[in-house]
Amino acid sequence: MKFHKSASAAVLVALALSLTACGGESGNAGDQPGGESTGANAPKLPTYAVASNVKIDSATLKKAQKAGKLVIGAKSDQPYLGFEDTTGKRSGFDIEIARMVAADLGFKPEQIEFKTVDSNVRETTISKGEVDLYVGTYTINDERKKQVGFAGPYFLAGADLLVRKDEKGITGPDALKGKTVCSIKGSTPLQEIKKPKYGAKTVELSKYSECVQQLLNSEVDAVTTDDAILKGYAAQRPKQLTVVGKPFTKEPYGVGMNKDDKALRDAVNGALEKHEKNGDYKKAYDATLGLSGSAYTEPPAVVRY
Repeated sequence: MKFHKSASAAVLVALALSLTACGGESGNAGDQPGGESTGANAPKLPTYAVASNVKIDSATLKKAQKAGKLVIGAKSDQPYLGFEDTTGKRSGFDIEIARMVAADLGFKPEQIEFKTVDSNVRETTISKGEVDLYVGTYTINDERKKQVGFAGPYFLAGADLLVRKDEKGITGPDALKGKTVCSIKGSTPLQEIKKPKYGAKTVELSKYSECVQQLLNSEVDAVTTDDAILKGYAAQRPKQLTVVGKPFTKEPYGVGMNKDDKALRDAVNGALEKHEKNGDYKKAYDATLGLSGSAYTEPPAVVRY
């Protein structure tokens, strides 16, 4: 679903230097920082007050309360959105959305267990109860709502294209005839780009970082997924990669959960609305996704059902 650009020039310069120092122009596609702000002048992450004595008629929540932890599915290889570094530290905008929701449900940061779940098994993982919530660039659509429940949307993204900086022929989705485009199994941008009208060849992998590595190796011509995700990878390697900047779908991001747990869905919707209203949402955005160059816009209204 959606996603600020109010980081100062000094912050962006510092970020670029730090990425280069970490190997931002070489190495593996998944070995970079995930977008948590650093430096004295960088936007600061908010802290979230943890609710006490939360009582919601939710089987999922009651199970989590009994276990003393909330298990949240997430991505681990998406810079500025959902990233896990070599020490196991998680950072990014989706991670902050997960933390603010967890706080409203009564869970302290140390009571959150993040679990990396790939896109092609999200519905199965949620349906089996292996995670209590899923927050990971998860587009809400009618087909998925047949299997899982969604709170949100909390952000609106759009499918775009990541290409090498020296690529002159790919100017948008209509210039993909005969080109090889990589995306991940189970993603909505993959299903879109496979349509005959684009004339593209496709490669399907398990992780976006694997697609980016193939792009860096000139094994594919472009990577397609949501623009917010692609801007994170481009920010890692500004001399090598760029986003075309012509979104061709709408991707509303939601928080996934058990399909029949309406009480939990309503509670999460309430948390999203609360943190948008009190300013936590924008502060979290500025300190994570905003550092990638993704312009801030107001989040969409949540849809209750």
